[in-house]
Order: sequence, then C-alpha cells, then structure tokens
Amino acid sequence: MSKARLVITAIEIEGRKVAEVAGTYGVSRSWIYELLARYRVEGDRAFEPRSRRPRTSPSAIVPTTIDLIVLLRKQLTEDGMDAGPETIAWHLQHHHRVRVSTSTIARTLTRQGLVAPEPKKRPKASYIRFAAEQPNETWQSDFTHYRLSDNPIAGAGTDTEILTWLDDHSRYALHVSAHLRITGRIVLESFRDTAARHGYPASILSDNGMVYTARFSGGRGGHNALETELRRLNITQKNSRPNHPTTCGKVERFQQTLKKWLTAQPTQPTTATQLQTLIDTFVEAYNTTRPHSSLPHRTTPATAYNTRPKAGPSAERTKDSHARVLTDKVDPDGKVTLRHGGRMHHIGVGAEHARTQVLKLVDGLHIRIINAATGELLRELTLDPTKNYQPLGRPPGPNQKPEGRTQILGPACPVSLERSSGGAKGTRTPNPLLAKQVRYQLRHGPRWSPRGIRAARWPVSLRGVGRLCPEVLLGLLSLELLLQGRGADGGRDEDQDLLHGGRLPSKRNRGDRDWWA
Repeated sequence: MSKARLVITAIEIEGRKVAEVAGTYGVSRSWIYELLARYRVEGDRAFEPRSRRPRTSPSAIVPTTIDLIVLLRKQLTEDGMDAGPETIAWHLQHHHRVRVSTSTIARTLTRQGLVAPEPKKRPKASYIRFAAEQPNETWQSDFTHYRLSDNPIAGAGTDTEILTWLDDHSRYALHVSAHLRITGRIVLESFRDTAARHGYPASILSDNGMVYTARFSGGRGGHNALETELRRLNITQKNSRPNHPTTCGKVERFQQTLKKWLTAQPTQPTTATQLQTLIDTFVEAYNTTRPHSSLPHRTTPATAYNTRPKAGPSAERTKDSHARVLTDKVDPDGKVTLRHGGRMHHIGVGAEHARTQVLKLVDGLHIRIINAATGELLRELTLDPTKNYQPLGRPPGPNQKPEGRTQILGPACPVSLERSSGGAKGTRTPNPLLAKQVRYQLRHGPRWSPRGIRAARWPVSLRGVGRLCPEVLLGLLSLELLLQGRGADGGRDEDQDLLHGGRLPSKRNRGDRDWWA
C-alpha cells in the first residue's frame, strides 16, 4: 500500500487531523492538502504515480523538424547512402539551415522506431587509427565482387570485379573501374593511368592478392609487374598481414558504401558498361557532395585532397635485391623459362643440354644457369626485360664447326660429336665417355634417332637423320678406338659385327652379354 493511500485513509476514515497525520507519517501538510484535493476530484486515480515531465520544454524541436529528420532518413536509406545521426545533422545544417544535435536526432529516430537494435559492437577506441599526413602519401587499393542482373531466371548473374585506388589522407576515390576479371596487367595499367592524372604516390598499401604481390607465391614467380614498376619508380610498397583486413580499412569501407549504393538502385546493371556508368555517378557524388565523417569538419574528399600539398616518391629502392634459387629442366629445344615482372621470358641454353636438370641462380636481372648434377656453368647473362627470348648470341642457321671439334661424316648422315670442355667460351673437345654410352644405349636404350639420343642426354648433335646409318656407327666406334690409342682397323671383330646392316642387335643376340662387355 502506498503512503498516499495510508494518509488519505487516516484522514477520511479515521477522522484524524491533518497536522497529526503529517507528524505521524513524516510528510508536509501542504502535500496532504494537495493529495486530499486530488482525491476528492479524481477518486482512486489520485493514488497512481504522476509524470514528472515538465509542461513546457523550450529546447524541444518542433514537429516540422521531426518530420524532416524522418524524411531525410528515408531518402538517404533508399539511395543507399549513410543515414546515421551525423549525416542527417550535416544535411539539416547545409541544405535546410537547421541545427540539431546528433543526440537529439538519435533520440528522435529511436522514438520513431527507425533504429533497428544491434548486438554490442567492438568499441571504436580499441582500434589503432592511422591516416597519412598528406595527399598522395599513401594510396590504398583493393577489389571486390558485384553480380550483374543479366540472368534473372537463374537468380545469379555474371560476376564482376571492381578495382579501387583510394587516397589514404583524404579518402578521395582516385580510380574505380569494373572488370569481368582483374589481372596483374589491369592493376598495373590502372596504377599508371591514375598516376598520370594525380601524380605518383610515396607509397601504396594493399592486401596480399597475387595481382599486388607475389611474396606468398613460393618464390618461383619473382616480383610481379606492379612490384617491378614500384621498385623502378622508388615507391614504397606496403602489404597488410594475412587475415587483417582492418589494415586496409579505408578502402574496405569505401567498397561497402559503394556496394550498398549499387544494391539500392532501382535499375540494376546487366553489362559491365552499365555498371561502370553507375560507378562513375557514385564516385562523383562521393568525392564532391557527400560529407565524410572521418574528415575534419565533415568536408568532402575532393576538398581535403585538393587543398593541401601532395607528397611524392622519396624512397631509394635502386639497391633492393631479389635473390632466388630455382630448379628447372631444359626443354627439347634447349631453353628454360623465367618469370620476371609478371612476364615469362625464355632463355636459350643450347640444344646440347636438352632435358638437363639445372639450377637457376637469380639475383635481380643477373642470372646464372648451372648443371644441377655437375655444377657446370651452362650460361651466365643479364636479363633484358624488353625481350621475350634471350638468345645465346650464336649466328643464325646450322651450328658452325668450332675449333677443337671432331667431325665424322658418312655419305648421307652428318654427325657431330662434341662436349664443353669447361674452359673458355666456345672450346669443345671429344667426349672420352662417348663409346661407353654408345654401347649402353645399344643394349638398353631406344632405337637410334636424334630424339632418342637427346633423351639420353648425350652430347651429340644430329641434323637431317632419321636413323643412324652404318657410317655413323663406324664413326662412333672409330672415335672410341682413337681415344684408346688404337687405329680404326684395330678394333675387335665384335665391333664390326655390331655394324652389320646398320641395325640394332636382334633380341636373340641381345641375350648374349659376352660380346657386349
């Protein structure tokens, strides 16, 4: 029972005096007289608590302002723009000449039921905020996905990718373009186009996508095209840690606003060209008319970007090196491949080294190619990035007979036998192990052919021959006898039997291993 009912009962039912009841229950007589008057007019309703709200509130906003706040909230939401209290306050002040505090707008939106309750978020004070001091000091870049409406029946249209370059200091959208698929070449061209219009930045910041950096590619690809260009221009490249998108939070937040606006458009794009038209409309409004909550005085990005002096490249990156040790296998044409600056280059090693396992020691543009088994240096060069193929420097056409080569000719089957001596460039000497390899291949290898000899990694160069003829085999074994100090006529009869008909031994004869030893 409330004290008001107790006081009224004591006076009306018991008949006690007001002064006595006031002294007994510790209340003032004026309050008792006010309560009695209310009870005699309203009855039991006098015992219910009454509102303490003031009858007048001079600082309260007028109903027309409340209606304007609700209207702005609806319009901004339908346009896909930010519609929070700060944005509404900016529009009220700049477009309607009405000043209302953000807390008043927040309470108004809550009373009107326009605020959806959300779970408690991480406090903004827990994040480490950073921003570049000058325009062009840092550019942030990223790309996101957006689906077209070209296939409404299936419910999933063509996926497109939107590439963004954003100034870190002013949040100015420098470049936003739509593509069906973003490649490293597109990123490089967009960077060059943006730099041509706004000047080169001092640094860029991005995530670890392969179009931005190849540092997580296992080291095989080297620097990609963008990394090579930034090093050439002395522009510092910064990449966020994996799984830390907040490092690139400015461009991530821009993409969220962009996609929200695109989704709210009544007519959805069906082609990449239509999507680009919508993006250009948004970028113009974002840069020049839309207030930015993170900038001083909620100015526009264009104002913040154009009113301050701009930074430029200042780092010295000419001494930066990129060393790699790569394994490779020389292809049948005598070439190996190397990716540099996002471009594949072919390096000539020589057909005599076909199918040889090699190691490529790469330090920037300086390359050494060595035999993985023997450590022999096969080629050393400085890569020319402007050329796809790095030639050996030999004259075109068939290889000329160098000094030190032993030439054995048959009537219609020319064969050259040579090997590198490991000495000066171009020095060739006969291979003393050739005869042993000949015998081993005759017994265990495939049919005699230029392809089969190269597959066996022999230092033999054959031109215009399908199968070895008797004169060639005689020349091979004659070389063996010469190296052993015997004449061509001093060989064993087994060697002459081997040459009979210019064919391999039959399966029956192959089983006899005595003549082979």
